[in-house]
Amino acid sequence: MRRQVSQHPLWGSNHYANFSRSQGRLSQFHLLIPALLSIFSFILLPSCAPGSDVETAQASAKPKGEYSTGEMVIQRGMQLFNLHCASCHSFAENGIGPNLSGVTSEVEKDWLVAFIKNPPEMIEKGDPRSKELFAKYKQYMPPFAMLGDEDLEDLLGFIHKFSEGEKRNTNNRPGGLLNPVAEKIPSSGLSLQLEEYLEIPPSSEVTPVSRINQMEPIPGGRVFIHDLRGKLFEIKKDRTLSVYLDAAAELPQFVDNPGKGSGLASWAFHPDFETNGLFYTTHSEKAGSAAADYTVPDSIKIALQFVLLEWKADDPASSIFSGTKREVLRVDMASGAHTFQELNFNPLATPGSQEYGKLYLGIGDASLALKRLPSLCDNIEHIWGSVIRIDPLGRDSRNGKYGIPADNPFVNTPKALPEIWAYGFRNPHRISWDETGSGRMLITNIGQHSLEEVNLGQAGANYGWPHREGTFLFDVYANPELVYPVEGDEGKYTDPVIQYDHDEGSAVSGGYVYAGEAVEELKGKYIFGDISLGTLFYTNIADVVAGQQAPIYRLDVSFGGEVTDLVAVTGSRRVELRIGVDAEGELYILTKSNGKVYQIVGVEKITT
Repeated sequence: MRRQVSQHPLWGSNHYANFSRSQGRLSQFHLLIPALLSIFSFILLPSCAPGSDVETAQASAKPKGEYSTGEMVIQRGMQLFNLHCASCHSFAENGIGPNLSGVTSEVEKDWLVAFIKNPPEMIEKGDPRSKELFAKYKQYMPPFAMLGDEDLEDLLGFIHKFSEGEKRNTNNRPGGLLNPVAEKIPSSGLSLQLEEYLEIPPSSEVTPVSRINQMEPIPGGRVFIHDLRGKLFEIKKDRTLSVYLDAAAELPQFVDNPGKGSGLASWAFHPDFETNGLFYTTHSEKAGSAAADYTVPDSIKIALQFVLLEWKADDPASSIFSGTKREVLRVDMASGAHTFQELNFNPLATPGSQEYGKLYLGIGDASLALKRLPSLCDNIEHIWGSVIRIDPLGRDSRNGKYGIPADNPFVNTPKALPEIWAYGFRNPHRISWDETGSGRMLITNIGQHSLEEVNLGQAGANYGWPHREGTFLFDVYANPELVYPVEGDEGKYTDPVIQYDHDEGSAVSGGYVYAGEAVEELKGKYIFGDISLGTLFYTNIADVVAGQQAPIYRLDVSFGGEVTDLVAVTGSRRVELRIGVDAEGELYILTKSNGKVYQIVGVEKITT
């Protein structure tokens, strides 16, 4: 099909950049806002020369059909575009064929669907637009009848989102990269053997029926898992579940919407939990539930508040929590997205060390960057877009409810928030440490619409958001669906050590360096994946070096004796992948779409 499109590029082309993976070139094109809509109108609409009465009328018209804008639609639409269209089509200018920017605003959706399916037929039936295209370019675009209705919906959804994003390019920045990482992630030739381990009880009658998010051991070896809708479960040795804490019942202001991470977001048990009974949770509440410790300017609407709580169990050995709680930190969020992420204590810290008992919390930018308020999330005077490190047993913080570790990097920096340990994150989703030898800290950061990344955690580091997405430039005043080449400020930010673009996924799910004994083939590997597609990857931890991009390899999965994928296993287009671990270091796959947990029990080589 790609060869046909190249030979019949009536639908469009870009002689500045060829997006074809088969030719192995970097996907890049120039974005020229003033010309885009007028050029496309001239090409696609009969008698629509710039400035004509028809052009003016059509520019104010809206398409009849609405376009899907869901995350998975855009993800798959991008894949289809890069596979079938990008070798000949541009959103920048006319070439061999018409440029596509503005198409979804200028042309009815039904017409676009019909034209993509069979351009020659539309020409033969006398469709005015189709005839004008044929007259201009002197050749047919071939039929794409093999694209089903769902394919077309995804493809047009992507094109529409891209075109809408271009309207935000108020500084007319050129050089946007649609496919910033041209190389495909290679297959490892390995397949993870999965066995169903348990299923979380439904917390809703509608999909997703449960919202599992985190599975980890606590001090003493017990293993816990939770549902964002409020319940924290203990996993018993016989794989049954018991409710340890129902946060939704305990907290009158608790809400689990809007936002994909709202509800009971995360939890972490103090390393001395067996003796002091302390553990910590984060959750969301309605805006204005209480006075926040950190709030945004009055002109910005607050969507939610996120709260860090400390709980003290009367009996740490009990299977059901009873005890007291106190508030540690409350932060206003301008969005339900990119809020409080994972809580974690460094499992390698030893008693008496400065690191022991220090609590880390990833805090997203709450969409402040896309609200064009980068100054609220790109410096150490504000808490959003950071990883903070606190002493929950101390009381010398600004609100007097937690302590500031003396070795935090910005303790003596004027105007800085001393709890900030690192910053420049859009959504620092997961934090883990290599427990197999290096002790390195790994922080995953979910990207906007181009790059997903894993970072080496370093005290005081600035990871770049919202001026960087991966190793590329991001511009809040340009098209937010794109990244751009870096322009002369190399070395200003700390680059990720692992990155992939949105040909491969759309939201990175952090994992672990395998520390178990049951699966020999996984030793020395950092296992991670993509939330939406459920794709699994690994990087050899020995290849993770600061300032370099470590190679990534794709892992297949086997279930029921057959090599398959998690979309098929779960029966859901959006998998909602998470990775869990038990006290022995063995790994588990959590799929929120069906509320199930699968254990990785082995690895097999795939023969091709």
